Amino acid sequence: MTKIFKSPNDLMGQEGICFGPTEWLVVTQERVDQFADATDDHQWIHVDPERASAGPFGAPIAHGYLTLSLASKFLPELLEVQNISMGVNYGVGKARFPNAVKVGARIRATGELVSVEEVGGGIQSTCRVTIEIDGEERPGCVVETISRYYSA
Repeated sequence: MTKIFKSPNDLMGQEGICFGPTEWLVVTQERVDQFADATDDHQWIHVDPERASAGPFGAPIAHGYLTLSLASKFLPELLEVQNISMGVNYGVGKARFPNAVKVGARIRATGELVSVEEVGGGIQSTCRVTIEIDGEERPGCVVETISRYYSA
């Protein structure tokens, strides 16, 4: 269920609040192949299912940066800030990939609001997004997303 904030200022003082989980998403070979085409990263561990099945993971795996990029898909499912003129992806803090995401795996995200501060004309928040893999102990990605919200 999405946590809704009626305005950017409503984020203030909410550090530590947790969100999610989101709905599950199946990581398909088609998505991995499209990411490989978009980034020119066609390493066999991602795009050659036959060779990858004999590799170290027993299957093709998603690019770490593909898993990271899905934070932008999951973030609006975790929290929504209303009454803004615009929201800006300001970047990421720490990002890591504790586990490989195999093609066919289901992933979903949870979030935690780490910090909130005023910045020139808006509010900046850092949300730690953890992308978990169904049936796995370690997540596929943990990233601190930094967003800026400007009031309407």
